[in-house]
Amino acid sequence: MTERILVSPGDLLGDGVFETLDLRPSGPWLLPEHLARLSRSASLLEMAPPPDSVIRSHISDISDLSGALRIIYTRGGLVNVSVSAIPPAVLRERRDGVRAVSAGLGQAPPWSIAAAKSLSYASNLAARRWAARHGAEEVVWLSSDGYVLEAPTSSVVWLTGGMLCTVPPAEAGILAGITAAHLLAVAGEVGLKSAERMITLPELAAADAIWLASSLRGLAEVTELDGVPRPRSPWTPRLLTLLGFPLPAPAP
Repeated sequence: MTERILVSPGDLLGDGVFETLDLRPSGPWLLPEHLARLSRSASLLEMAPPPDSVIRSHISDISDLSGALRIIYTRGGLVNVSVSAIPPAVLRERRDGVRAVSAGLGQAPPWSIAAAKSLSYASNLAARRWAARHGAEEVVWLSSDGYVLEAPTSSVVWLTGGMLCTVPPAEAGILAGITAAHLLAVAGEVGLKSAERMITLPELAAADAIWLASSLRGLAEVTELDGVPRPRSPWTPRLLTLLGFPLPAPAP
């Protein structure tokens, strides 16, 4: 007999939310923060709350592994927890940095779910393919009035003087970056002050250093912005160490 697996339209149409974590030997990094954001994302999509106990049970079954831990929760109630190897491109970007180009997003529609980490990532990945066609790896999205927002799969972080900053997610209407928030919370341990503030593209270009922060990359330094090369910052290895990421091996 052929087994029949019933799925809902939401399972097929990307109508759901997800989180990706760095699964370390010590366990999933920043798990409570990721589960809280998964719940917030589900609420923004008007879904039932994620089954926290079920998700934690799935995670406990694979806690002896390491790599990229992904939690998927769909409107149909499907919960999937899986682990895969961290992609080589992620490790390369952590080591070598990324080239970025800026692009305007325009005015967000009233039904926007930009503040949720939804499964509808087709436009995000399309933005990265567009960047590749323009000789870059990443896009820095701008608001209709010229303020920096985020990158398709990461938060923007920058250093000016002794101040480490990121974009305030509530004010900008973007996804709250867990890695960026944690970095700012511990910045004082290496003698840096921290703040959330809006910033224009020219102001960002004038910063001492720019990074894109995400759960698997940790930090990828922006080495070129809109075709203008940027010097590497001595803060990159220090901040990666602060976040608990191993320093990447030199390029072969």
